[in-house]
Amino acid sequence: MEADKRTTTICTVFAIDHTALYYSVCSFCERTLPESNTAAPSVPHCEHCNFTRNTTAVPHHGSTSNPSKRLFRVLMSVATETKVSVVVVFDRAARVLFGCSAQHFFDFAKLHPFAAETTGKILEGEMLKVTLSKPKNGNAQHHRVVSVVPLKSGFRPVIDTLREVYGVRADC
Repeated sequence: MEADKRTTTICTVFAIDHTALYYSVCSFCERTLPESNTAAPSVPHCEHCNFTRNTTAVPHHGSTSNPSKRLFRVLMSVATETKVSVVVVFDRAARVLFGCSAQHFFDFAKLHPFAAETTGKILEGEMLKVTLSKPKNGNAQHHRVVSVVPLKSGFRPVIDTLREVYGVRADC
């Protein structure tokens, strides 16, 4: 695939890495924040834009009480008719599959510890039309999924299926 060329292909989800479905970024500059093993993003400030949780002078974009937010970054093995590849699905495309934000999924998974693992089982075998691009970062190893369209006419986002599996109402 050439540098800025995008390729659209039909593929089947072979597997996903359910151990790391999201990452934390600064709410303002959206730069990646250091990983934390705590339940909530606990970075006290962003080193890039110097936003802190307790500041009254917010650098831009208005005010918020949380300096970080979660975004999807899903490693997925997909099979085309000729090969199996590992691709990375970032937030915008992942929301199509998950049907919710990464923060919402994280909160759901806190209450239902096997939700991430179940997600892999839900998506396995799903046929998708994906548009791939080469990574912009020279250090990145996997092609990016720029857009995704589920091909099953009755496709239901992951969160809807998880709610049904765990017996949770949609308004919860």
